[in-house]
Amino acid sequence: MFNPSRDQVRQFFIESWRKHREKETLSQMEDIAAELVFQHPEYHALLEHPDAVERDFAPEDGQINPFLHLSLHLAIHEQLSIDQPPGIRSAYDGCLRRHGDDRHAALHELLEALGETLFEAQRSGKPLDALAYVENVRKRGKH
Repeated sequence: MFNPSRDQVRQFFIESWRKHREKETLSQMEDIAAELVFQHPEYHALLEHPDAVERDFAPEDGQINPFLHLSLHLAIHEQLSIDQPPGIRSAYDGCLRRHGDDRHAALHELLEALGETLFEAQRSGKPLDALAYVENVRKRGKH
């Protein structure tokens, strides 16, 4: 299994965005990454800065780590494409209906649910609870 370092993940997003802007050929995964960056104009300037790989984003300073945010988006993209964990696609569809077919808003519901699930797994020292994750997304689609 591929397990990239923090810097490799960051460089992947930076390079995908650079190739997109310069109209170079992108791999399928780079194309997905560039589209995710495109959907987040608030990150464009950061990803175009050469020292972005080195930058720290402290939650206690109220900063959101854009690389983590984009990585979670990428993970969710993959989850939806293969319906893994099972039921995530139908749970997402509920969020999509709730948000009037605003795909990005619905994806952010999944992103928040995934973040909460990851946090809980880290806090408890237990594996990620995929069933709880899908149920969290289902509940979000019903509100």
